[in-house]
Amino acid sequence: MTTVSVARAAVTPFESLLLHAASALDLFVAARLERRGGPAYRRAAETRTTGLGARGAAEARGAIGILPR
Repeated sequence: MTTVSVARAAVTPFESLLLHAASALDLFVAARLERRGGPAYRRAAETRTTGLGARGAAEARGAIGILPR
């Protein structure tokens, strides 16, 4: 019969803090990616992009002196 010994490395409080912070960041990123994958987020992003494009075009026209009436 063989004996198996388990060696455990000591974890300092700082290392424990880093592990907890990494875990919290991982949960945050996973939740954000899940939320961003939804259809409501995609519609909002598309609307936001369309609005920014229209604003940029209006600013460009204003810069050359063509103001909308």
